[in-house]
Amino acid sequence: MKPLTELRPDLHARPDALRSPPLAADLGLLLLRLTVGLILAGHGAQKLFGFFGGHGLTATGKGFEALGYRPGEFYAGLAGASEVLGGLGLAAGLLTPLAAAALIGVMINAMALSASQGLWAVSGGIEYPLTIAVVALTVAATGPGRFALDRPFRWGNGGLRSAAFALVAGGVGAAIVLAL
Repeated sequence: MKPLTELRPDLHARPDALRSPPLAADLGLLLLRLTVGLILAGHGAQKLFGFFGGHGLTATGKGFEALGYRPGEFYAGLAGASEVLGGLGLAAGLLTPLAAAALIGVMINAMALSASQGLWAVSGGIEYPLTIAVVALTVAATGPGRFALDRPFRWGNGGLRSAAFALVAGGVGAAIVLAL
């Protein structure tokens, strides 16, 4: 019988498979993480503190009440804190699967509210929250790259476990909020 490596030549370690990703890939991940993460953190700061032209927690809470989230101020605070902490975590590449889960949970709630409007944001659809959720899930799956604080930890390389954790934790969190 032939050895497995003769039957499956793809099992031979290729020298390029042992190399770290190109610098451009890590710089691209850094740019993606910083852009999406900091924009989401700013979006949360609008809700919580009224920064960047936001309305602050009390006014945002009234908006959440109008959407059916009661008590509105609590849910506005939860969404704002999830966006700030998840966004900063994603930007820094710190606790990336948990940061991604926080953002995915908030975005699932946003999609649940606007699903009846279709896909495109111009008609109030799910385009924006879907994009943010997929970016967060993708960063959890690929790992945050070499320019991240998670680099020394095993989840710093991403993978299916990190992606599954982010998706399941975000989904469970969103389901709990939607059920209340």
